[in-house]
Amino acid sequence: MEHINIFIKAVFIENMIFAYFLGMCSYLAISKTVKSAVGLGLAVTFVLSISVPVCYLLEKYVLKAGALEWLSTDYKTVDISFLSFIMFIATIASIVQLVEMIVEKYAPALYSSLGIFLPLIAVNCSILGGALFMQEREYASLGEATVFAFGSGVGWFLAIVALSAIREKLRYSNVPGPLRGLGITFILTGLMAIAFMSFMGISL
Repeated sequence: MEHINIFIKAVFIENMIFAYFLGMCSYLAISKTVKSAVGLGLAVTFVLSISVPVCYLLEKYVLKAGALEWLSTDYKTVDISFLSFIMFIATIASIVQLVEMIVEKYAPALYSSLGIFLPLIAVNCSILGGALFMQEREYASLGEATVFAFGSGVGWFLAIVALSAIREKLRYSNVPGPLRGLGITFILTGLMAIAFMSFMGISL
């Protein structure tokens, strides 16, 4: 039950986009078409689902105070948590590089449509945010950290796909001139964030 609670919270209540506004750059830039939004959303979900559990293992067995005790009792007082940022960023960058190579090889059309934003997943703040939230919330197990990561990715995926679907329909709408482009997109994002806030009333 705890895993279900973590997943629902990550998708709806603590959505990376609508609750914390993390990853807004690629969210706004790639949400012009559903096809590219789906591709980037899946890539972000994959990177989150892999990088956060890896960062959890690094935190538990390498970085935090006493984590190195499994090597020797001489290291039970060692605390290298100050390296968390560097280690997390290096982990995320490595996984993003792997995703980039896979997409380029098996989906070159999607690779072209995503352009510079695919390698920029490495600096997507929703990915690093997921790792830092995991560290702050001190999840009890690798399973909980993985469920949180996957739920955060699914929430980000739903947000960008929903916005891209609306933006495709807006092409046939008579949007006032000053609001065309990012103007109406920011308004839509705000309205969607308000809608997602309704889930905050759910007690889990």
